[in-house]
Amino acid sequence: MVENRQSLAYWIALQRISGVGPATYQKLLARFGTPEEIITRPNQLTGISDKIIAAIKQPDWSAVDKDIAWLEADDQRHIITIHDQRYPSLLKEISDPPCLLYVQGDVALLSKWQLAIVGSRNPTASGRKTAYAFAEYLAQGGLTITSGLAMGIDGAAHQGALSGGKTIAVVGTGLDRVYPAQHRQLAHDIVANGAIVSEFPLGTSPRPEFFPRRNRIISGMSLGTLIVEAALKSGSLITARMAMEQSREVFAIPGSIHNPLSRGCHQLIREGAKLVETAEDIIEELGALAGVSNASEQLDDAVYPSHEKDSDYQILFEHLGFDPVPIDTLIENTGLTADAVSSMLLLLELESEVESLPGGRYVRTGS
Repeated sequence: MVENRQSLAYWIALQRISGVGPATYQKLLARFGTPEEIITRPNQLTGISDKIIAAIKQPDWSAVDKDIAWLEADDQRHIITIHDQRYPSLLKEISDPPCLLYVQGDVALLSKWQLAIVGSRNPTASGRKTAYAFAEYLAQGGLTITSGLAMGIDGAAHQGALSGGKTIAVVGTGLDRVYPAQHRQLAHDIVANGAIVSEFPLGTSPRPEFFPRRNRIISGMSLGTLIVEAALKSGSLITARMAMEQSREVFAIPGSIHNPLSRGCHQLIREGAKLVETAEDIIEELGALAGVSNASEQLDDAVYPSHEKDSDYQILFEHLGFDPVPIDTLIENTGLTADAVSSMLLLLELESEVESLPGGRYVRTGS
């Protein structure tokens, strides 16, 4: 059911009590039924600390009023409880679902079939393009793409999805803040063509401990999670392992053994994630369940560009692969002059077919 204003105020007030996290909130709801019953009869509370009970006796009603004012100022804003029919059904299935969600944008998207796409905040150019292309293709097919609005792979996934369909951003702050600030325009675009979701009340600033909590919502709302690039110690791996614990599908894109951002994906594949080379690999697993259709255009299967330039470029491509190669090695192996190799690499980099890496190394992007 959709809560009325007075009832919703009690839900928000309890959410704002310091020390009342998802597990405590659920525990209290299971015992007492409603936040109103909990807040108006605090003397009946047992099994929680005296400090939390004291806080429940003195809710911050001024902050609650501000949340309600935020909600009522725009019909694209929503605050939904776990009892609300708009609450995503898959998220209810996880062990610690948030009892309250703040949403800005199309709240109906929360009930659509979703695929999470996450990865490194500092991806390679190839990884960024891969995330964009997969998101665009799968969004065209009808899946909603869910990610975390972070720099790197998350941002590319949101942008790709927006070009093909819909996307949801789950954030680790209050919805009155945008983090990172560089994604302010992207956040506005997502509100216009998707939704931004948070379990955190308005005014919540980004803190490191909030992002793992955000990650369980990303994986919890989704049928599966795709990892594009991730180091061995990566927040994306936390999301993937949460998805595994939630009995959701996990997909990983392999990469070069020399790329540190491939090692997290390779580790997940060893742990049972499905190796993904094309979007069809994902549709094969999820398509029948989610009703995903093939997009009008297939992702390009050819990862080796056929550059329509003179034969020197063909020679260069024969010795330039998807593992980083020092420019000195390219000069030696191709037999071309240093000036010629440098000039061709510069042009190819401008055309996004080659990426330069630290240490004077180059690698093909797969575009």
